Amino acid sequence: MKSIIAIIGLSLLTACASYPVGNTNVPEPAKAVVIERYLGKWYELARYENRFEKGCEAVTAEYAKRDDGLIQVVNTCRQGSVNGEKEVAEGKAKIVEGSNGAKLKVSFFGPFFFGDYWVLDRAEDYSWSIVGEPSGKYLWILSRDAVPGKAKREELVTKAKALGYDTSLLIFPKQPPND
Repeated sequence: MKSIIAIIGLSLLTACASYPVGNTNVPEPAKAVVIERYLGKWYELARYENRFEKGCEAVTAEYAKRDDGLIQVVNTCRQGSVNGEKEVAEGKAKIVEGSNGAKLKVSFFGPFFFGDYWVLDRAEDYSWSIVGEPSGKYLWILSRDAVPGKAKREELVTKAKALGYDTSLLIFPKQPPND
């Protein structure tokens, strides 16, 4: 069993190593997060390329409270186009103690591997958020609106840049019109 866990861990590290670091000095989250307000559906406006979202369009993330106190995470994407084959990944998250709700540990691999999920900044009304993690290899810009408009998108990219991220590495998945 230990060798299987080691192989999985090594595979994850190898897969992560192939993507550039977009921020060598990731800041701490700027604001507390009231998890009840963060729950619900988010649309991915932009992200850094990563192996688990390769070719994904129409990406969403949905968060809901579970009976055991954890948070249910359901990530959905369409392969190749907004009408492509639907892929769903289900996981769970737990709030990191002492983080004011802004740091979570998320797992899609059962009890073996929890990754960092930091809400680095968010709108006062929870209409957008910028999410990263300590390595600087991952970044997501999320919105409650599937297509919030060019001005809002540019504003959020500017905010990510102000947090120290190389925004030239961002890719912008297509989203269907607001539903």
